[in-house]
Amino acid sequence: MTNILFFNTANPIDIALQIATRVKARRLELNLTQEGLASRAGVKFATYRRFEQTGEISLRGLLQIGFALNCLDEFNALFAQKQYQSLDDVLNEQSVNRKRGKKNE
Repeated sequence: MTNILFFNTANPIDIALQIATRVKARRLELNLTQEGLASRAGVKFATYRRFEQTGEISLRGLLQIGFALNCLDEFNALFAQKQYQSLDDVLNEQSVNRKRGKKNE
């Protein structure tokens, strides 16, 4: 057994690059060129190319690409409201949210 600790060191730039890599893989699975996907998504070719290289794109551009790749359900799930399994879960959540910190005097 090893004593190696793993830390989540992902930051927004790393995550953006991972998303760009997954989009590229999906594009290649569908046998689309960068220009072809950019055209289908309604984004400029240079914008799409920069996205694959750097992970930088507007949210609207990313959503348009997601639409072109039939992946909007994943975006729709982002920041979704928490789903509760029982009434006890709701009541426990409410009791936690009612607690307040002490004011500094």
